[in-house]
Amino acid sequence: MSIRMRHTSGHTGNRRSHHALRATNVVKDKESGNLRLPHHLDEATGMYRGKQIFTPKVKRVHESKAKGPSTEPVVAKHIHEHAQETHANAEAKSTKGIFGKIATGGRPKARSGFGGGV
Repeated sequence: MSIRMRHTSGHTGNRRSHHALRATNVVKDKESGNLRLPHHLDEATGMYRGKQIFTPKVKRVHESKAKGPSTEPVVAKHIHEHAQETHANAEAKSTKGIFGKIATGGRPKARSGFGGGV
């Protein structure tokens, strides 16, 4: 393969000239005093250049409901205790001791992320 041609610093700078960030211009509306973008309508009032373009939606006020007796079912608390249960396999696992670790190598045979293996 051939070596690609180099770009001069002027070429790179001209390309990057369009990457600049600009601050957002914000204008204070004459009638309402709200901040808005230039050449855009005021979203709070719906006015643009002195004309009513749309009527803004009015937010509803939510009324709190009166609290009454609870309708949820009452659940009895779990007050009894369980006896310590031992499993039959627990004793067999503990008898391996150190010899069980030496025989298996101390790690699982298949390790995820390392391509499986033996």
